[in-house]
Amino acid sequence: METKNATELTEFILTGLTHQPEWQIPLFLLFLMIYLITIMGNLGLIALIYNDPHLHIPMYLFLGSLAFVDAWVSSTVTPKMLVNFLGKSRMISLSECMVQFFSFVISVTTECFLLSTMAYDRYVTICKPLLYSVIMTNRLCMRLLVLSFLGGLIHSIIHTGLLLRVTFCNSNIIHHFYCDIMPLIKISCTDPSINVLMVFIFSGSIQVFTILIVLISYTLILFTILKKKSTQGIRKAFSTCGAHLLSVSLYYGPLLFMYVHPGSEQADDQDMIDSLFYTVIIPFLNPIIYSLRNKKVIDSLTKVLKRYS
Repeated sequence: METKNATELTEFILTGLTHQPEWQIPLFLLFLMIYLITIMGNLGLIALIYNDPHLHIPMYLFLGSLAFVDAWVSSTVTPKMLVNFLGKSRMISLSECMVQFFSFVISVTTECFLLSTMAYDRYVTICKPLLYSVIMTNRLCMRLLVLSFLGGLIHSIIHTGLLLRVTFCNSNIIHHFYCDIMPLIKISCTDPSINVLMVFIFSGSIQVFTILIVLISYTLILFTILKKKSTQGIRKAFSTCGAHLLSVSLYYGPLLFMYVHPGSEQADDQDMIDSLFYTVIIPFLNPIIYSLRNKKVIDSLTKVLKRYS
């Protein structure tokens, strides 16, 4: 009888960001605007890179891929959140929940790998400029991109597969605005120890590995920059790396915080704010950060605007 009841919960309620009715419409309008700008900004950046032959180099190939992943993760989370702001029923089926979680893990994991790949690209550009074209070949770039997406896919398959073994009977209320593994584990009636262990092993390892690559790359870049005697060269190097370093800091901060404090009921609200940052805010900010801090992107955008003005 317990097994039967455990398998009966196939629909869940996403609590969302707020329970207060007076905040539903304002938040809907705010996040709708953010989502539209996010999609237009990221897809516009991809189109800009695709249509400008001067941007067909590894740095902008990685940047275009990052813009694609940002649009992906935002589209995985935000539309359902917007529907829940207006709908009286915040129901989501188990199958929809698994698909959303699967897509979320792929995109977020791929972004971690892409950020570390971009850091390595900046290292080669600044520390080994004469060997750049020899090291960062088109073949290597494509391999790094394929491995980034493949890593995201494998990571997602592992966690989604393990989550499918979990049954739910304690509650059908998910204290979150999308389906994530920790809120789902909290309402499971199956022992989730293996799921928690795999999150710690795989997610922790991926974050530590990619952050180490970023830190090592930028440490070497910093030493190289400090050796430069040209003020203009130093300014250019800092300008080139500043956008990427800002994006990495904003992305990894909330992501790391999710795994350094113990889970608790009181942590639900904080977890949602952290998740909101790297699923909605960062995809919104990245096109702005990279565009405003990149002279080639600005020049390319200026040419396009002049052409159609």
